[in-house]
Amino acid sequence: MSDDMHMIPGCRIAGRVYGGPVRIAVTEPATGARLAEVAGGGADDARSAVDAAQAALHGWRGVSPAQRGRALRAIAEALRSEPDDGLAQLIARETGKRIAEARGEVAFSAAFFDWFADAAAALVEEHRAGGGRRFLVCRRPLGVVAALTPWNFPASIPARKIAAALAAGCTVVFKPSELTPLSGLRLAELAEPHLPAGALTTLTGEAAPTSNALIDDPRVAGVTFTGSTRVGALVAARCAPTFTRAVLELGGRAPFIVRPDADIDAAVETLLVAKYRNNGASCIAANNVFVHEAIYRPFLEAYVDRSLNLTLGDPLDGKTDLGPVITNAHVTRLTGLVAEARNAGAPVWEGAQVPAAGSYVAPAIVEAPEGSRLWDEEIFGPVTAVRPYRDEEQVVAEVNSWPYGLGGYVCGRDTERAAILASRLEIGIVGINNGAPNTPEVPFGGFKRSGIGREGGFDGLSEFAERQTLAISMPQAH
Repeated sequence: MSDDMHMIPGCRIAGRVYGGPVRIAVTEPATGARLAEVAGGGADDARSAVDAAQAALHGWRGVSPAQRGRALRAIAEALRSEPDDGLAQLIARETGKRIAEARGEVAFSAAFFDWFADAAAALVEEHRAGGGRRFLVCRRPLGVVAALTPWNFPASIPARKIAAALAAGCTVVFKPSELTPLSGLRLAELAEPHLPAGALTTLTGEAAPTSNALIDDPRVAGVTFTGSTRVGALVAARCAPTFTRAVLELGGRAPFIVRPDADIDAAVETLLVAKYRNNGASCIAANNVFVHEAIYRPFLEAYVDRSLNLTLGDPLDGKTDLGPVITNAHVTRLTGLVAEARNAGAPVWEGAQVPAAGSYVAPAIVEAPEGSRLWDEEIFGPVTAVRPYRDEEQVVAEVNSWPYGLGGYVCGRDTERAAILASRLEIGIVGINNGAPNTPEVPFGGFKRSGIGREGGFDGLSEFAERQTLAISMPQAH
């Protein structure tokens, strides 16, 4: 699609939809074929997007929380009622995730708009009195917010950011990933009719130049970013000179700990969700699997059997269990990690028929040796690093020594003991017998190099508000 007549416009700014100067080729990972070409924006378009957001800010922050809530609920309904699975189809084709998961992501996105519609009421003033003084604590909108989002959840991660910022009374400039711009543009298209012009502007473009143009604009008061720790550090450094507020959800290395009392079948099912959801491309995907030695062999046999019998194929086919990874570069990296471990003498179980076309990776389970890259790095794909353990204290010490702490999992019949173990981990969110622990009502974020701030829950709303305290001396009675 080299002809400009076939370009998809990549800029949506205050009711104007147009194509910018940057060409973005979108490839379908299931086939390797060109899916579309998007005409994204450059630095001038970034300034225009912030112009529109700044112009809309006064009116939007002056709207009552109840009115903002009604707008967000309307967006949620638009997502749920979209005909022909339009957004879900785009998500599946752009990311390679199964269509059932893509539909689930759309529903999850709607749930974020619903939750923050209700949470907006928390921004009303708090009244406190004492010592002859009355205190009003007001939460005021932060201002214009730049939402910089990744490819792996191209609707629900933006929804989590956009809904929270809008609920707080901020306006948003949304930059989708250049790998999945179509899903982001469709999300914006569904949301815009329910918002004032400029409250949500959307700009596709090259990752660094577009993001930097937004961060460097002095009118941008906050930046919310999801991505790798490496890039997150660059975003934080760029925000630092102007003290621009940064909410960063970064890399993970989620431990999956199976206690000796675990129900083996139930724990395997939990791991299948935690590992293979979204084709393994989740920041909280199970990364390092620790299984107590008392049940290690039967657990490993059951998990290997289930994994190697997964069906790889077209994500739009309801019979598919596992779709492709996002690019051939990811294939090369993942197969390289497995090959390194195999060459070092590690036992490897690998199987499932891989389609001839597309960027597919067969599930692999590896007893990862100490010091291997497969054990020490975030995998982000359908490869499992597993190891037996004897001493729970050593597992806790190892996990807490890692520089990451985003997500984790504990399986065990005794949920009280499992919860005690989970509470000792320096990790932001831990699923106990639960492979998908996140929900809009609770805060989501990490310890250490896994990020700064929280998304979701009331904490996620507060990230986009400034607190102002008015201390009023009350007249004394005579």
